Amino acid sequence: MHAGAFCLPAGDRRELFVCYHASMAFYTGKGDGGTSKLFDTTSGVRVPKSSPIFEALGTFDELTTIVGFAKVAARELPVEEKSAAAILHEVQDHLFTIQAELAGAGKTIPEASVAAIEGIINGIESSLPPVTTFLVPGATELSARLDMARAMSRRAERRLVILNERGERPIGEHTLRYANRLSSLLYALARLANHAAGADEAAPSYR
Repeated sequence: MHAGAFCLPAGDRRELFVCYHASMAFYTGKGDGGTSKLFDTTSGVRVPKSSPIFEALGTFDELTTIVGFAKVAARELPVEEKSAAAILHEVQDHLFTIQAELAGAGKTIPEASVAAIEGIINGIESSLPPVTTFLVPGATELSARLDMARAMSRRAERRLVILNERGERPIGEHTLRYANRLSSLLYALARLANHAAGADEAAPSYR
């Protein structure tokens, strides 16, 4: 592996990493004409940036960033034996896996990751009072950040579903399930943040 290589863990134990060599410069100028490349793009071919795949990649990039915005405020929120920040960092790792899958790198979310996220959601839900109505976001700063991430995760999931339904990029079954569960995890963490802070959760008044 050398500097300037983009590497992903390989599924085959005989090879620890699959590396995709690319310039690490801040810009190359190659996309000035509105095109780019994916991992599985045929040599000599470039893909328009208006492609739905790049829209999905951009949406997941936004989501990864917003999750990071929540993560830096979540270090003091405990979730069983972890901090919420540690869980959100794991989410970011999974989001990079989804971006790699979208870009044709041969990666996908494993079933175990779906089971893990479901376990966290179930644990949080069992520790909180039940919800019987929609809640207005913004009871605490951390929950507001998490709700921003939740809303973005729904948009990202829709981009995945569209690509998969149209056959433009087949998406793994467990990746789709993980994307669907992610908004529930972020909602659960937002509620946990409110509960830990003793904040009131307000229902909308529908004025």
